[in-house]
Amino acid sequence: MRALLLLLLLTACGGLPQPFAGNPGATAMRLAQPPPSRLAVPAPTTAMLTDSAATAYAAALAKGLDDVDVPAVAGPAHPGDWQLRADAKLTGQAVKPSFTIVDPTGKDQGTITTRELPAADWSASNRQTLTAVAADAVPRISDLLTRLQAIRAQSDPNSLLNRPARIFFAGVFGAPGDGNRALATQFRLALTNGGTLLVDTQEDADIWVRGEVRTAPTTPGSERVEVQWIVAEPRGERGRVVQVNEVPRGSLNGLWADVAQVVASQAATGVKRVIETSSGGGPIPPMPEGGS
Repeated sequence: MRALLLLLLLTACGGLPQPFAGNPGATAMRLAQPPPSRLAVPAPTTAMLTDSAATAYAAALAKGLDDVDVPAVAGPAHPGDWQLRADAKLTGQAVKPSFTIVDPTGKDQGTITTRELPAADWSASNRQTLTAVAADAVPRISDLLTRLQAIRAQSDPNSLLNRPARIFFAGVFGAPGDGNRALATQFRLALTNGGTLLVDTQEDADIWVRGEVRTAPTTPGSERVEVQWIVAEPRGERGRVVQVNEVPRGSLNGLWADVAQVVASQAATGVKRVIETSSGGGPIPPMPEGGS
């Protein structure tokens, strides 16, 4: 399973520390979720499609969901998988497609429908029609998965929706000058000022955070500075907050001073958003592992 890379391009003009000033922006709402269980999309058997058309339909649905970061795979479900069961009903001269989420125990968890289309178009089962129906369905399926995740998280006393996350901060690495120390100090302050709970060992933590800095020359008088804040948990990476900008070459080889405070403050905002969103109710719907 993969995590979604969030790029926070905090660009501005002026001298230091202005290049790193700004806010996470609208893209901060698209943040990585915990690695979800697989969503199997078997070829439908009751949708009035030929075998080849049903296989193509399942593939189009799986690809559309995968494109919005729902880990869907066309094919039969395996133990522990969630399923998307596609169906279609004939009403007069029209066909109404429907889609049901089935949990690993076989229980239906919700159904959505899409707009009707002429029965003749459905019967023709050309790839363009099937792809269009899948494209119409994907946002609604994603919304349903999001609602299901939120309901389950809210009812789980161990969910991070119902208690603060315990965070282990591993430090900052790769910065020139005193950047590692300065960024780490300011980042800890920014997190704890918001009430975040930091723990001393990785074993006691729900979430791990690590900062990494990379620099590279661009123009003769400038260099590119990239600061990545990696957010992870035992099952893998949840997401990243990435700050990128150009600064005068060598300007960060000594004391970072106020630059560290600005960078760390913006980073802490992004990291908290990653944690909050991936704990439940975010737009990229994780599905709980195992049965209910």
